[in-house]
Amino acid sequence: MALWKKVQCLPTETLNSLYPPTFPIEVRHYLASWLEEQPWDDLDLMDPTTEGKALILLSHIMNQLRRLAEHNHNIVERMRLQHIATNMTVYQMQPLQLVRAVQEILKRERSLLNQGNFPGLGVPGQLPQAASPALSPAPSPLPAPSTAGGKQGDDRERHRAIDRLALRVGEIQNCRKEIHHLQESMNWEKQNYDSLQAQAIQNSMLDQNLPESCNNLQNRIQQDEFKSQAFAEKRIQLIQEAVHTLEQTQQQVELHIQSWKRQQHLSTIGAPFSDNLSSLQNCCEQLLTINIQLNQEMIIAGRESGAEPFREQQEKLALLLKTLIQSALLVDKQPPQVIKTQSKFSTTVRFLLGERMNSGKPAVVKAQIITESQARNLAQPGSLTENVGELINNSAILDHNGSTKSTSSTFRNMSIKRIKRADRKGSESVTEEKFALLFSSEINITGCDTAYNIQVISFPIVVIVHGSQDNNALATILWDCAFSEMDRIPFVVPDRVSWQQMCDTLNTKFMSEVQTPRRLDNDNFRFLAQKIFDEPDISGDFQNRMVSWSQFNKEVLPGRGFTFWQWFDGVMELTKRHLKNYWTDRLIFGFIGKQYLHLLLQQSEDGTFLLRFSDSEIGGITIAYVTTTDTGSRQILNIQPFTKKDLEIRSLGDRIQDITFIQFVYPNRAKNEAFNKYYTVMPNKNNGYLQATIHTKVAGEQSSSRMGNGGGAPSTPSPLHSDLDHQTQMNLQTPFNTARPFNPPAFNREPISSRMGNGGLSSAPSPLPSETPMEPATQMNLAQINDIFFTHPGQFQHPFVNPMLFNQLPYPGGPQQDGLMQNNPPMQGVLEPFPEQGQAGAHYHLDLPPPTDWEFVELLGGDTSRMDTDNFQLPQ
Repeated sequence: MALWKKVQCLPTETLNSLYPPTFPIEVRHYLASWLEEQPWDDLDLMDPTTEGKALILLSHIMNQLRRLAEHNHNIVERMRLQHIATNMTVYQMQPLQLVRAVQEILKRERSLLNQGNFPGLGVPGQLPQAASPALSPAPSPLPAPSTAGGKQGDDRERHRAIDRLALRVGEIQNCRKEIHHLQESMNWEKQNYDSLQAQAIQNSMLDQNLPESCNNLQNRIQQDEFKSQAFAEKRIQLIQEAVHTLEQTQQQVELHIQSWKRQQHLSTIGAPFSDNLSSLQNCCEQLLTINIQLNQEMIIAGRESGAEPFREQQEKLALLLKTLIQSALLVDKQPPQVIKTQSKFSTTVRFLLGERMNSGKPAVVKAQIITESQARNLAQPGSLTENVGELINNSAILDHNGSTKSTSSTFRNMSIKRIKRADRKGSESVTEEKFALLFSSEINITGCDTAYNIQVISFPIVVIVHGSQDNNALATILWDCAFSEMDRIPFVVPDRVSWQQMCDTLNTKFMSEVQTPRRLDNDNFRFLAQKIFDEPDISGDFQNRMVSWSQFNKEVLPGRGFTFWQWFDGVMELTKRHLKNYWTDRLIFGFIGKQYLHLLLQQSEDGTFLLRFSDSEIGGITIAYVTTTDTGSRQILNIQPFTKKDLEIRSLGDRIQDITFIQFVYPNRAKNEAFNKYYTVMPNKNNGYLQATIHTKVAGEQSSSRMGNGGGAPSTPSPLHSDLDHQTQMNLQTPFNTARPFNPPAFNREPISSRMGNGGLSSAPSPLPSETPMEPATQMNLAQINDIFFTHPGQFQHPFVNPMLFNQLPYPGGPQQDGLMQNNPPMQGVLEPFPEQGQAGAHYHLDLPPPTDWEFVELLGGDTSRMDTDNFQLPQ
């Protein structure tokens, strides 16, 4: 940071000119120490491995800016830092431009400091007022990649280099023309000189001017020979320089092709990617033309000199041409990286030099499947003798499209009929075995005498035979994509990566898969680290930890039956299908452990809740809420997780609306305000049917006026089975409150037909008036029972009575003699109404114990909220 302390003392105008819009002064200020500690000057832009290092440095810069924004209490600074972090993504397509920009900035800073003393130099200064983030104007969008340091800037630089190379070839051609012109002139002058010489011998005494003319011709011939020699030497020098420049320019183009492939590979996990190959195709076509022209010039020069001065250059040109043609074959549309046998898939191969192909002989591209070992040994003869799989529809012609000027082969209905597995070692799974598709063809280029055998391999693929293997296969592909080097040996990946790399990968994959702009935050990463490292301490520092492949997707999580990736993938799938908008609107806290959850909710108001992804179940989201027990202690409860199947039946918003005792989204936002737009409004339909609705019922709901339900919920856990904690139930309305199963008393039958005035259907259940006298009798008439439990025949209305209780009771005559019961046997879960007098089996007598006082009060609609359960006595 010592350099930055001095730089801050430079004049404001100088500081403003130092930092481009794509690398604003805020980045230099807030990350000063970290930037000066990195080995920027040691990064060689010509080294293919530098791009991968640049991507890592870019990721660190963006993550640090986001962390600074999250912990900055100044709203203006926080917004500015978030905006800068977002716009730094312009470097993801061309990470080398970031290295170039930082190198240039540091170089100019040192240069300015070495030029002279400025006021206050050497004394720690302050960030210039004009550049202070707190006083900056509203964030303005950073330039798109088309500006300097972006993709189009690189394209222009490459095209300028190729244009300069083309001018150099033009100079070589001009030298050849000058040499040819001088040679013709010398031939003519030599002919005249010989003629004058002959005349001078014959007429030496007659014409005294002949010797002088001969001398003049001889001088001109010597001058032309000198000029011709100079042009020949210049041509040799130009050719050597042109070959060297061509080699460097082609290396840059090939590096860009490799970068394009790497970006295509990273797009598998959601990184931004532009598949436009027009600029690369233009560069390749120009390089091919220059190569052929240079080769022709060397052939002509060799013929004229009668020697072979360009043998070395010609060999180099031939190698460059072969490399260029090989590099021009690309897999434009990659096949799926997880392929199931006997299933169809498509892929496209493109040749960037298609317009220079010999049109008289169409090229055919053939595909075959190869193992990882075969991919490593492609350069060795006989490496492909073993056939490891059979492909269907594995050949296609390279077709040229005149409108798009592209030449490609599309395999539309390819499939893997069978696959031969290699011997596995140790605990290696079939979903860890990598294959690839090898595309090969024989190409004839116009202007070239030989045919070129070219080939390209696809990204690694995992072949599966059953859908259950898909998840583990995706883990293999994700690890290969995220952590492989650009110029690796196929398909080598590290066994361990840094936790920071893992965080970046999980975040990119999550945002891409869910299609959301909201990224994972530090709290989410902390919980993910606790889970993968099995360390529940929320204060742990995981930044310098390493994550192994085994921890990622081989070892099951402690106490669970699944791996970290299987669990994380389930969360992504659930969020993508049912929770995308909730997540984007920040209504879901997401990845949070129970320890940290208790710290957040412990001091919150009763009924405060948050949504978190279940850590015990794949693809589940649960509601955690805080409440106060009867003893006054604080309690954090978690509702059984909702899975994809649950949310397909009833949405998360409607379920939250159903649960009345949760009222505030953490920290203190009203539930209805936050989730109102996710509530389903039931349309009013007048189609002759009574509407039925589905509601969420939570076992163990606690009654509390503090939780906003007016004390209407049962105060003790309902007898619903634990498996029904969140299952949807029909909207069963009861005419009274109850907290325990009702034991029906003995009763006498009374006719109820006089009270059924709508064709045998009761209107609607209503609770008995609270002033109804409560009699301690142990018998109840049949009409009261029917009136309480049924709104319509065959529809039971109380959820706490076991329906099978009445179905299994003995009665006179039995079901065999009961025509009604015989014709309409009761279904499980439905209580049939008791028959009227005069019907078979009308007399029922239940030898059951009498109801308790508590049950009797609640049965008749009395108020039990103030009852003393130990000393209550019925009024006499």
